[in-house]
Amino acid sequence: MNYGRKTPSTYRSNPSMYSHATGRSSTNLHSIKSRSTRSVRIPWYQRPLLKNNQYIDIQKSAMLIGLFAIFLSLFTIGTSIFDMYCYAMAAPGSTHYGYYIISYEFVYVGNKHVRNMLIVFALFSLIMALINFVTSVLLVVALRKEYERKVMPWLWTFAVFTIWRALALIFFAIVNDLYFAYNVLMVLLWTVFCLVCIYGWAVIYSLYLELVDLTKLEDLAHLRMGTMASLHASTANSLAGSRPTTPHSTVSTMPVG
Repeated sequence: MNYGRKTPSTYRSNPSMYSHATGRSSTNLHSIKSRSTRSVRIPWYQRPLLKNNQYIDIQKSAMLIGLFAIFLSLFTIGTSIFDMYCYAMAAPGSTHYGYYIISYEFVYVGNKHVRNMLIVFALFSLIMALINFVTSVLLVVALRKEYERKVMPWLWTFAVFTIWRALALIFFAIVNDLYFAYNVLMVLLWTVFCLVCIYGWAVIYSLYLELVDLTKLEDLAHLRMGTMASLHASTANSLAGSRPTTPHSTVSTMPVG
């Protein structure tokens, strides 16, 4: 007497494409980004100004720019205080006696309004440097932890700081006598600093856009993973509520002739 046997199930669950963990690695998400945004028109202000190549590493350059911004803030604080001190000591009508380490011959003492503008540039440079120092420290922390939202304050403050210092450089170079070494040194240094500031802002802005895109892709991946998990849970609950026995899960007791 032969008894019927349970036929083995041939169903195999395929692994989900969303079952792997997603990180903030640009190597994994950059290819997805290129495929998903290939047909989407990106506004010009959301396009990175610089991209990784054999000469530029955006992430390493961004960290160096953050450290440079801290140094530049401290340098600006020191020079602004020194400039305001020199303007106060070399005010028209002031008299100095004795020997001094610093000669104030390089300080502008001409037109009153021009001198006041130089003082204003030095004062506001000091204030902006203090603000930029705080945002630069936050920038370094944000770059280490890849918090793109904490990068935004630095982009605004550093852009204003760069524009202000560029205007101050032009005004300083026009009204001051470049015969003196201090004036020449300041013009040369700030010319280089302004160029580095423009390049640094472009680097940080490009990295900021990349981090924003990666965050959007991560949110989309997490949303899809949550959707797939809820679908699997609902499917499992519906199967658990069906009848416990099927024709294939019972053993037939009828004799076979």
